[in-house]
Amino acid sequence: MAEAPPSPIDLLVIGAGPAGARAALRAQACGLDVLLVDENSDAGGQVWRPLPPGFTRAAGIRPSDEAVQGDALRDELSRSGIRCLFGHKVWNVGSSLRTDLIGPKGVTSWQPRALLVATGTTERVIPFAGWTLPGVIGLAAATILLKSQNMLPGRRTVVAGSGPLLLAVASGILKAGGEVAAVLDLSSRADWLQTLPSLTGRPDLLWQGVQWKALLRKARVPLLYRHGIASVEALGDGFLVHARQVDMTGAPVAHAAPVAFEADAVAVGHGLVPGTDVTRLLRARHRYEAARGGWIAETDAQGRTSVAGLYVAGDGAGIAGAAAAGAHGELAAVACAHDLGRLTAEAHSRERDRLLAQWHKPARFGRAMAGLMALREGAVASIAPDTVVCRCEDVTRAEIDAAARDGARDMNQLKAWTRCGMGPCQGRTCGDIAGALLAAHAGSREAVGCFTGRAPLRPVSLAEVAGNYTYADIPIPKAAPL
Repeated sequence: MAEAPPSPIDLLVIGAGPAGARAALRAQACGLDVLLVDENSDAGGQVWRPLPPGFTRAAGIRPSDEAVQGDALRDELSRSGIRCLFGHKVWNVGSSLRTDLIGPKGVTSWQPRALLVATGTTERVIPFAGWTLPGVIGLAAATILLKSQNMLPGRRTVVAGSGPLLLAVASGILKAGGEVAAVLDLSSRADWLQTLPSLTGRPDLLWQGVQWKALLRKARVPLLYRHGIASVEALGDGFLVHARQVDMTGAPVAHAAPVAFEADAVAVGHGLVPGTDVTRLLRARHRYEAARGGWIAETDAQGRTSVAGLYVAGDGAGIAGAAAAGAHGELAAVACAHDLGRLTAEAHSRERDRLLAQWHKPARFGRAMAGLMALREGAVASIAPDTVVCRCEDVTRAEIDAAARDGARDMNQLKAWTRCGMGPCQGRTCGDIAGALLAAHAGSREAVGCFTGRAPLRPVSLAEVAGNYTYADIPIPKAAPL
């Protein structure tokens, strides 16, 4: 059976969160033929995640503002008539931008004139002893449980890490009837106060934060600034969570009094890392910016990368927050429409300036929050030697250090020598921390680089890729003349 040629399309958008969905809607309005693809069952992304199929909101419970915004976005997409392939994984993108997908009905391929990547972020967790135990989950996972499935992480949860998700998850647990044993924040009160100038531009979010803090105080939840998790150990049906005081770099403070909490769940997250799978696969230029999440594709203000026809929108271009993502998606869409000849230079200039002004205020707030979530060198340096860093392949910090001492000087060498980053997540979970550990030996993050992007971008089976292909379909060339 011969392989079907890829279907042509003007623009293929990967990711249906705020950035990708708004980009698709604006691109269609500019006259482009658009295809929107997402692994999830519907649009919304992490922030505006819909309820799973078959779930309904309990009667009498007022939906959150985020749920209302997500429903409005999904309704607009439905009415737009844009082709959407939900429940589809992008597993490969070729140099010609040919994009290969796997969905419920098998493999499909598309040949877009332009590709817009809006794949968001991956949560970062700085490893500690016990972080791989069942019941220790990320803040993002806790958010999914609370928002999408109306479930608590546990009856009594320790919430730890850095950034605004700490307060969001802790207050969400309390509202859902759970108990928060403690909130451990790597940041100090002074760190939070320094973000106030950016918060004044978003009074709605400032007020939300005030309400979260008031709820924690009312529930008498201990909120420990400049504290992080030292270790988690199993204790009966739950955990004993050992906390420690840290300095501004995240390193433990010597001789500080230890603190411990009993809980049956731990939700922890130390910021977000931009998703660069596709841009690395296509060999776009990247640079390292700790304050924006780490490695990001080099783009102009409208998301154009160094690869012709490839655009990046939203937090994948550098952490700026969900509120800014929609405007950034539209910026990338009008750039694409102009580049493909569907928008005049005058119209493009007018729309670009308007959207940049719309993007600036929420982006200022989002980048201030990204600064709170930036990777702290002291926290990485304090990872114990026997702590697992790559949980897919059980690679410890000691093995990474040993590879560096033996001569590994970049991330691909580290992968080849230790298998770090070779598991199902392809380094999305461990890559940022492993890079920081290797950089301590090699000198800088720029020196060690990042893992080379390779297909498949997501785990796929040979049966899924091969489909109905059989040996009889293999073309056999004629024998060469003697």
